[in-house]
Amino acid sequence: MPQEFKLILKHADEPGYTPDIECYLRHGGYDALKKALALRSLDLPDGRKKSPQEQLRDDVKQAGLRGRGGAGFSCGLKWSFVDRKSGKPIYLICNADESEPGTFKDRQIIHKDPHQLIEGMIISCFANDVQLAYIYIRGEMPQGAKLLNRALQEARAKGFLGKNILGSGYNLEIHVHRGAGAYICGEETGLIESLEGKRAYPRIKPPYFPAVLGLYMCPTIVNNVETLCHVKHIVAMGAAEYAKLGTPNNTGTRIVSLSGHVQRPGYYEIEVGKVTLGELINDPNFGGGLREGRKLKAIIPGGSSSKVLKAGEKFKLKRKVDGKDVEQEVDLLDLPYDFDSLLQAGTMSGSSAIIVMDDSTDIVEVLANISKFYAHESCGQCTPCREGSLWMSKALHRLTHGQGRAEDADYLVKIANNIPGGRTICAFGEACSWPVQSFVAKFKDEFVAKGAADEEGRAKGKVEPKAAPAERKESATVA
Repeated sequence: MPQEFKLILKHADEPGYTPDIECYLRHGGYDALKKALALRSLDLPDGRKKSPQEQLRDDVKQAGLRGRGGAGFSCGLKWSFVDRKSGKPIYLICNADESEPGTFKDRQIIHKDPHQLIEGMIISCFANDVQLAYIYIRGEMPQGAKLLNRALQEARAKGFLGKNILGSGYNLEIHVHRGAGAYICGEETGLIESLEGKRAYPRIKPPYFPAVLGLYMCPTIVNNVETLCHVKHIVAMGAAEYAKLGTPNNTGTRIVSLSGHVQRPGYYEIEVGKVTLGELINDPNFGGGLREGRKLKAIIPGGSSSKVLKAGEKFKLKRKVDGKDVEQEVDLLDLPYDFDSLLQAGTMSGSSAIIVMDDSTDIVEVLANISKFYAHESCGQCTPCREGSLWMSKALHRLTHGQGRAEDADYLVKIANNIPGGRTICAFGEACSWPVQSFVAKFKDEFVAKGAADEEGRAKGKVEPKAAPAERKESATVA
């Protein structure tokens, strides 16, 4: 039977484990930082010296760590893009704006083991010559912000932050910055704009790649909470040992947020690629299966913006067998939960939030709920996204309030297809269009049937269009 593999969450849920620094130190806390700061320059065969910072950056790259925030981009490669020749200060920002619907993993770290995040941040800052860093935390996590501020105070008091950390000559300060709860602030350049005190309009890339022109137009690294925690473990274990966890090109562990129609919703840490979607949903060690008497209908595998997967689907995945590329057909529930397998299946693991839907689910209602969220959260900077997200939400409102049309299914796809494809500054356009494209493609009959039933009911005078509660309230106010 598949089991959890706890690396990040090794101590978080242990009885008696508390978020204070004394408890963290008793469990080996800050030992990895001491190891990193004790590194000495290496003499290379060509006569050059390899600094401790370069060694740490190479270790992260060799460990194969990929970002745990959504895109799954190589963390070491991201660090390598940083402009180190401009003479400008380099900043590091921890993205704790966990706002993808269905995702609740990073707040577990913040609430239960904040010093692990702080240690990972300090090591990452040291590796990249950063002397000032920020934790940008979502506004709806006030307790998390309090815990982080308390942890930072404790770290300063013990000499792990501030001037001359542990006598190494290295100086670093970290500040917590609370956002106001905007989904767009999860996008790294929107986050940077917000941190600078401006409206969170994402920046055009190029030229505003954060690694070159980020916070205050200086080189900036933006990493997710879970990603930064992994850095601590790479240093503690060594890059080679860390790379043995998980599967090739999908190393280490991931914390999965599992919700929806399962017996045991919750967060689970697994080795990447060593557990399948079916095991995460049905195994007693994880989701424990669907509710009694129900059958699987669909899975959203990586947060609400990832494309939906329909029960019974099969996928052709490319695999390495004896050094050769072989194509294998895999059932939905046999899909390994890793970055590459889900990409090959036409979706993504995103923020590793799995939302399970059984056969009691009204798919049209689900998509209407998702689209309403994205219409509300669009920053409004780009016309295709600002207008398209709202039009899709309005069309779905019609379909869920007795005003639908049979052609609404095609209308939704037409709008969704005109938003992505480089027409918007950031990926929010894709985020709002992918659910619509995939839900309608895989459940078109349900959208057509609902629209046709509404048309028929109106024609016979049997269906009176319903207004949403908010609209009824607004009408009464106007009157």
